[in-house]
Amino acid sequence: MLTVADLTFAIPGDETALPLLDQVSFSLPPGHFMAIVGPSGCGKTTLLKIIAGLQPETSGHLLWRGQDLAEGGELEASELGYVPQFSIAHDPLTVTECIENAARLRTRLRGEALDAAVDQALRLTGLADLNEHRVAILSGGQKRRLGLAMELVSQPALLLCDEVTSGLDPRSASEIVHLLHNLSRHSGRSVITVTHSLDDLDLYDSVLVLTAGRVAFHGAPSALAHYFSVADPSEIYPRLAQRLPSGWHESWLKRRDFYAQNLPSAAPEPAAPREESPPALPGLLRQLLVLLSRRVTLFFRDRTQLGLHLALLFGFPLLVVLFAPDGIGAMPENPGHSDLNLREAMQIQVRAVEGQSRLGGLISGLVMFQVVLLTLMGANNASREIAGERLIYEKERLAGLRPAAYLLSKAAFLSVLVAAQSLWMALFVDYFAHLPGSLPDRALLLLLVNGAMTAVCLAISALLRSPDQASLLSIYLVGFQLPLSGAVLALPAALEKGIQPFIAAYWSWSGQLAAMRPTDYFVALNRAIPTPVVSDPSLPLTILTFHLAVGLVFAWIGCQRQHWD
Repeated sequence: MLTVADLTFAIPGDETALPLLDQVSFSLPPGHFMAIVGPSGCGKTTLLKIIAGLQPETSGHLLWRGQDLAEGGELEASELGYVPQFSIAHDPLTVTECIENAARLRTRLRGEALDAAVDQALRLTGLADLNEHRVAILSGGQKRRLGLAMELVSQPALLLCDEVTSGLDPRSASEIVHLLHNLSRHSGRSVITVTHSLDDLDLYDSVLVLTAGRVAFHGAPSALAHYFSVADPSEIYPRLAQRLPSGWHESWLKRRDFYAQNLPSAAPEPAAPREESPPALPGLLRQLLVLLSRRVTLFFRDRTQLGLHLALLFGFPLLVVLFAPDGIGAMPENPGHSDLNLREAMQIQVRAVEGQSRLGGLISGLVMFQVVLLTLMGANNASREIAGERLIYEKERLAGLRPAAYLLSKAAFLSVLVAAQSLWMALFVDYFAHLPGSLPDRALLLLLVNGAMTAVCLAISALLRSPDQASLLSIYLVGFQLPLSGAVLALPAALEKGIQPFIAAYWSWSGQLAAMRPTDYFVALNRAIPTPVVSDPSLPLTILTFHLAVGLVFAWIGCQRQHWD
């Protein structure tokens, strides 16, 4: 039993605005099928989000099975099914894969029991013949069915549907309404659907009419025409416009007891009674493995992204070695000739210094080129990783997905990309260019700068709602790495100390050059670079690790925030 009592919602911080919902009250018995209708902007979706727990009410009460949800009561994730207006499935996956993933994320079913739940969801929603079709080729009505199927695997006691018939042709819309009606007759499940359509009203047990956030009517569909004094229910919306919302609400308060007598108290054909306690959610490790498996599948199914990653993986190192295809060469030295006069000796000395400067500039440039390209790879890795599927994540979190499992799955997947990109870059460039110093030290610093930028861009992706905004900001962040690193031009002293701690490229570049200190080439580097390298080789490792950790912390914060429209 769901009871909504005097529910009010006003926009926080705007005391002058009228409430979006004002003293909304109704009761919903088990096995009941109710439609929420009304003109656009009347508060239908807001009411549904408050019931789902996505939006806190300003005042009033929500009671589920007699317990106030605001005072210790709890609507378990497995008891609630919520089908939003947007698609909640990944286009490259098949219908069966989407439903199976939903079952693995929301239930502890395994083996034959899991297969049976998936088959039942396919059968109930009429998707059995489309089980191997990819989501990308489904019609609008079929995607709505898929959204319902993904909710049914956890056998929710309360199913909320937001405009699931919006944008569909009349036949498809009618099929969805009939499907929802049948679902309300299964295991005492209550179904609430928000809709603008007044078709197929005879299938509903009751209809709640809202106008400007106020209840104008809640009763049997057959009483609509009589209550609003219209010949046909399709005339209700023009009729609502003829009176103020407060007038409709006051009229309803006087008559609601009469119309409540005709409402059914329970489903007319109840099935087996529902379990008293909802099924437990799967553990963090299982959710992590399901998400990681799904992410790998999506990675290899998206040919465009896969091709881009391969092009970056093999193309970027090739761009670096084009500047030194035969290696960096030997260190120019100043040969000693006792028979040379002073002028000749000075000319040889100048040529040696010039050669050393060119070589030092080449080494510094090759190192920085690797660093900048890997920061670009990091931005490409993560800038859209969360923002690109934010609404799907929000929906899955509502259904019981742990944010920790989600973030860990992203971190694990991206770690593989970072390791492959960084190590291949280090090995490929070292094979052709023969850079001085320790290869393991350079590889570690390349790995850290890529990981740090990936983590920071993952945080940007988690904090921003739009994937385009996240991509743009990440690209800007990469664009500032080279000019602010000090590898090309030295920053003013007043700015250097304040900016350098935030520039990951500087620490990777400077750390790699510092690792070359024991070699003869360090003399050439000192002649060529405008900014002194760090004196402590361990400092860049510490700073880059800190960047990586900060990125993951802010990504976690972003995953905790709600970004519903």
